[in-house]
Amino acid sequence: MKVLANDGISQSGVTALQEAGFEVNTTTVAQEQLVDYINENNIDVILVRSATKIRKNLIDACPSLKIIGRGGVGMDNIDVEYAREKGINVINTPAASSHSVAELVFAHLYGLARYLHNSNRDMPLEGDSKFKDLKKAYAKGTELKGKTIGIFGFGRIGQATAKVAIGAGMNVIAYDPFIEAAELTLDFFDGQKLSFKINTISKESVLKQSDFITLHVPAQKEYVIGKAEFNMMKDGVILVNAARGGVIDEVALIESISNGKVARAALDVFEKEPNPEIQLLMHPSLSLTPHTGAATNEAQDRIGSELATQIISILK
Repeated sequence: MKVLANDGISQSGVTALQEAGFEVNTTTVAQEQLVDYINENNIDVILVRSATKIRKNLIDACPSLKIIGRGGVGMDNIDVEYAREKGINVINTPAASSHSVAELVFAHLYGLARYLHNSNRDMPLEGDSKFKDLKKAYAKGTELKGKTIGIFGFGRIGQATAKVAIGAGMNVIAYDPFIEAAELTLDFFDGQKLSFKINTISKESVLKQSDFITLHVPAQKEYVIGKAEFNMMKDGVILVNAARGGVIDEVALIESISNGKVARAALDVFEKEPNPEIQLLMHPSLSLTPHTGAATNEAQDRIGSELATQIISILK
C-alpha cells in the first residue's frame, strides 16, 4: 500500500504507517502533475493539508485512490461528497489542531491589546532615537481580563478558544446556529478540573456585547462578518480571523478600522490567499500571520498520528 503525503506529514505519522507496512512518500507534487504521479506510482492514499486540491476531475482520473486524508479540520479543498459517492474514504483530524489555533488567537489578542505588532516593527528602527515617543505611543494598552470575548462558531476550535479565554479571566459569549450549549472542562497542572457551561446566544447579541471577537467557522458562500455586522459592533472592538479567508469582508474591515469601529484586527487567513491584498499587508492596525493556526510541532504530531491510525484501521 502506497501513501503520498503531498503536503507533508509528521515523522510520528510516517513511522506509524511504515511499521504497519505502508510505503510513505513525502514528495510534494505540483497540482498539475498530480494525476499522472498518482497513476504512475499506483498511489492508494493521498494526504493533503490546505495547499493541494482534490477535485472531481482528479478523483475520476485516479482509480487507485482508496483514501483521501486532510491533515486538519476544514475540507473545502476536497470534493468530499463526490469522493465518498465513488467509494473513497475521506478522513480528517478535527480535534488535533484545536488548541494550537486557540493559542494563536490569544497570541494575536495579547499582541493587539498591547500594540506589540507595531512596537516590534518600530523598536528596531527607532528605539534608539525615539524611545520616549514610542513609550508614549504604546502606553494605552488594555487588559483582556474582565473583558467580553465573542466567539463565532462554537465547535472544537471555538470551544478550545473559550477555555483559554476563561483561563485569562474573560467573559465568554458565543454564537453558533447548530449548537445550543457546550460543557467545557478545564484541566489544570495539578490534576484539578473545573467545568463550565456556555449557552450560545444570537449573532446580534454577540456583535453588540463583545470587546473582542474571534471567528471559528467554515468557509461559506456569504460573508459571516460584513458591513452590516461591523456596524452592530461596539466602537473600538478588536477582531481575529483564524478560520478561513472569505468569512470576513476585508474591504469592510479596512473601512471599519478607518472610521474607528474596529480598533485593531488580526488575520491568519485571507480572501486572496496565498496573495493577500497589499493594503492588508501594509496596514499598521493589522497583526498578520501566514495561515499558521495549526502549525505547531505538537499539533502536527497529533495530526500525523491520527491520520496514520485511521488509515491503518481502514486498510488493515
